[in-house]
Amino acid sequence: MERKTVKGLALFTAAATALVVVPATGASAAPGADTAGAAKITWGQCESPGLQRRGAECGLLDVPLDYSKPNGKKIQIAVSRIKAKVAAKDYQGVMLVNPGGPGGSGLTLSVLGEYVPNGAGQAYDWIGFDPRGVGSSVPALSCDNDYFNGPRPEYIPWNQSIEKTWLDRSKNYAKACGKAGGALLDHMTTVDSVNDMESIRKSLGASQINFYGFSYGTYLGQVYGTLHPKQVRRMVLDGNVDVRKVWYQANLDQDVNFERNERIWFDWVAKYDSVYHLGKTGTEVQLRWYAEQNKLRSKPAGGVVGADEFADIFLYAGYYQSTWLELAEAFAGWANDKNTDLIVAAYENYVAPGDDNGFAVYNAVQCTDTQWPQSWNTWERDNWRTFLKAPFMTWDNAWYNAPCLFWPGKVSKPVKVDGSKVQSVLFVGTTLDAATPFEGSLEARRRFPNSALLAEVGQTTHANSLNGNECVDNVIADYLATGKLPARKQGDKADATCDPLPQPDPTEVSLQAKSLRADSSAVRAPLYPVHH
Repeated sequence: MERKTVKGLALFTAAATALVVVPATGASAAPGADTAGAAKITWGQCESPGLQRRGAECGLLDVPLDYSKPNGKKIQIAVSRIKAKVAAKDYQGVMLVNPGGPGGSGLTLSVLGEYVPNGAGQAYDWIGFDPRGVGSSVPALSCDNDYFNGPRPEYIPWNQSIEKTWLDRSKNYAKACGKAGGALLDHMTTVDSVNDMESIRKSLGASQINFYGFSYGTYLGQVYGTLHPKQVRRMVLDGNVDVRKVWYQANLDQDVNFERNERIWFDWVAKYDSVYHLGKTGTEVQLRWYAEQNKLRSKPAGGVVGADEFADIFLYAGYYQSTWLELAEAFAGWANDKNTDLIVAAYENYVAPGDDNGFAVYNAVQCTDTQWPQSWNTWERDNWRTFLKAPFMTWDNAWYNAPCLFWPGKVSKPVKVDGSKVQSVLFVGTTLDAATPFEGSLEARRRFPNSALLAEVGQTTHANSLNGNECVDNVIADYLATGKLPARKQGDKADATCDPLPQPDPTEVSLQAKSLRADSSAVRAPLYPVHH
């Protein structure tokens, strides 16, 4: 499951993903018997400079708003393609990619093939797409672009006034989405997106697809494999959703796992107290962090970064080790020097307020995939209990999901995931993943008997494949090249393991660290899209 797609970033490129469509050639794939008469994509030039440099094609695919009425109203899915670079005899088919969310834009993810080692990605046509309601797909759902502008009301409902404020905000947001989304909100479930994947397959004339899914994308993959097992050739699913817990319990579980990861980061900051001067133990750093957050309750930094925004920025330390250096610099710059420019820049880069498309789609999918508890008393009880163990994220997460109490879209029932008929899946997971705890990868392995699980042991980074760990990435490359999975072991455990890369060392990048403190523009958002 994914988190914070309002803060989401396109994987590997920050380029815009709007489309400029002009006539071009059709799809290259072996036609399947069930693809005759399928809607076609008119391929043209992509607006994204990164995609243009790679010779990608972009287009829009007409799909039914409601698949029970295939001849009814149509919406459009934005699709990109980077073609295979091998001889026809070596061609391995189409590879659809999803970055997660729900609500993450995947249009630029057709570049992912170039990050597969040993040229193994070159044998596939890589297909990026914006799921329905997202980004360049038409219509794109947006309800209130000002919803995340800071400073916002206190997250923790210490009194009934705060609680009422957030319940009202959540209700009003859901109401705004009802007005903005209309009929679309009744057709935003995971199954709807799986049906769109089938439409993309048919439009490309492919009898089967390959699929690479990160985080929430692993849920798309598991549901696709359940509903269309014969259409699955190979799948790599990284950061696996626990299908037993969609979506209410999954969020409560995240809170506890993020608490662990934030404390791991606090310990790391303390290890380098000579650099950051924030405390010599993890506990001292943690207390310093809460002390600084408390000051921001009454006087937000730059009039923008209050207690909520401060928490949102540093939540990223629990997601990605690639953010640790920059976040430590932002923390030290604020706590020691009151560097307002640096902390505000961190908020603008990591939280990216001003566009609620990801947040709107996140709710539209999760609130209608399954029925959430309809009594606020249940939410209140469960979140206070969790808060006692995990104060860092619990109420932030509760209010992030609270529009589901009031969501106007038609609620569905989750698919019972059964992967017994799928012939090949490589599951990947990091054992200290907070957004999609590792138990979800073990459960996925149980449900897909023809799969193997690759674990990066002791790594906190979420959905970490194709991100520089040669051990992990080479297993994936071998699988994509040959279809061979690691041998399945007996018992409830990973079939292959890799050690994590070392944690970052700020003493090795001291000049960069000093420049970060001096130049707030150097604060950059993480490489991967943010997951919930």
